[in-house]
Amino acid sequence: MTLGELINALGGRLVQGTPQWQIDGVSSAQMASPSDVVFAEDEASGAKAMASLAGAVVLLAGRVSEYPPDKCVVEAEQPRLWFALAAKLLKPVMPARGIHPTAVVGAHAELADSVTIGPCAVIEDYARIGAGTRIDAGAVVGRGVRIGEFCRIYPRVVIYPGTELGNWVVVHAGVVLGSDGFGYVRDSASGAYTQFPQQGVLVIEDDVEIGANTTIDRGALAETRIRRGVKIDNLVHIGHNCDIGEDVVLAALTGISGSSTVGKGAVIAGQVGIGDHAHVGPGVILGGQAGVFSGARVTNEGLKPGTVLWGTPARPLPQVLREQAVVARLAKRAAKKKEKGDGG
Repeated sequence: MTLGELINALGGRLVQGTPQWQIDGVSSAQMASPSDVVFAEDEASGAKAMASLAGAVVLLAGRVSEYPPDKCVVEAEQPRLWFALAAKLLKPVMPARGIHPTAVVGAHAELADSVTIGPCAVIEDYARIGAGTRIDAGAVVGRGVRIGEFCRIYPRVVIYPGTELGNWVVVHAGVVLGSDGFGYVRDSASGAYTQFPQQGVLVIEDDVEIGANTTIDRGALAETRIRRGVKIDNLVHIGHNCDIGEDVVLAALTGISGSSTVGKGAVIAGQVGIGDHAHVGPGVILGGQAGVFSGARVTNEGLKPGTVLWGTPARPLPQVLREQAVVARLAKRAAKKKEKGDGG
């Protein structure tokens, strides 16, 4: 694509250079070539970008005092976002490969145009797969599963019956979607456990990305829902009947127990644990290893925007730091008292 085509698609203002400059990819300042675009958000990164071999630089206005004459320069309000969107536009489109001879496609499965089914993949009876979707090697798509258009299902993904995926969903290797939730009823007399029915559905809406080896359970009697734009890291577990709101970000090793909800735009950092029937409100930020007790309700009410909640139970980080300071002072006092006692 030309730089002018990228600007027409993504916005920004070309303040130096020619719109006919050919852009083949994105890169870091250290690795860039004349056909690459790099980005800068501050003075230091701007200096590195201008000293690089990149043919084009996208940056915030006013971050660099002088532009070298050999650089095409685009000023944008969000250069990192512009750069990321450019990377998507410049990414080569993989050609459709059709159905591999070793793939198994069940009876009455519906495959739209330009679908790719990789080696040893299994598409069970009555599954429906939308146009432009790729199912990679060894993936299993269960009976009656519905997958929308332009999805990417990486190798060894397993999608259980009762699961529905929207459009532009990316599911990385080893993910399991729609497995039974962890729900059992205990016999008070014998102590034996019987599984509570796990016969609900899992709905994953458009533009969701799910990291490698993540597991999302189906609903017990109703549904588990992952709403539009959610981004899930590797090794995340989401239990049955959960509802994850639009544009939520879930980092690695997070675990969300059954029947919990996470509101729109929340950010859940790594190793966060959320108990069952809990509610995390819209826009809440939970720091790494934070914990939310079962049935608890965590919101941003009364807090400044951007406040990070941390600790177990999760509470505002400034409060946690004050509490830790108090505990440290008490520990020092106790140590001094012990020293005086030993000395006497």
